[in-house]
Amino acid sequence: MEFQSCVRIINEWDIVAARQLGRKISKETGFGTVDQARITTAISELARNIFLYAGTGEICIEKMTGTGKDGLKIIARDKGPGIVDVRQVMQDGYTTSGGLGAGLPGVKRLMDTFDLVSSVEEGKRGTIITTQKWVR
Repeated sequence: MEFQSCVRIINEWDIVAARQLGRKISKETGFGTVDQARITTAISELARNIFLYAGTGEICIEKMTGTGKDGLKIIARDKGPGIVDVRQVMQDGYTTSGGLGAGLPGVKRLMDTFDLVSSVEEGKRGTIITTQKWVR
């Protein structure tokens, strides 16, 4: 780990702050403007999900270096109620908020890797989503 910065998601303005931080770090890491837009869109979706479904949480952005490439790892973490059916929320069109239902499947398509761990078990509730994108 070279560098990690986190934004606590407490209100809607924190979604904007997380997006701005993601754009700044992705630009510094060497991503082109299209990938910067992909990364900030993914961060926005993850932060909005935290705000809508968990209430509070955090978005952490970490620079990565591996086999001659640079990249970013984004970790969205909350202690909300958890996701009962992960398979269902990963289907395009599924929504509980009245949106388009493109959030998490969209994040998965925008990034190079996507991992979702969620628990609804008392005392262990919450969701952690980890995504990565490499500079091409």
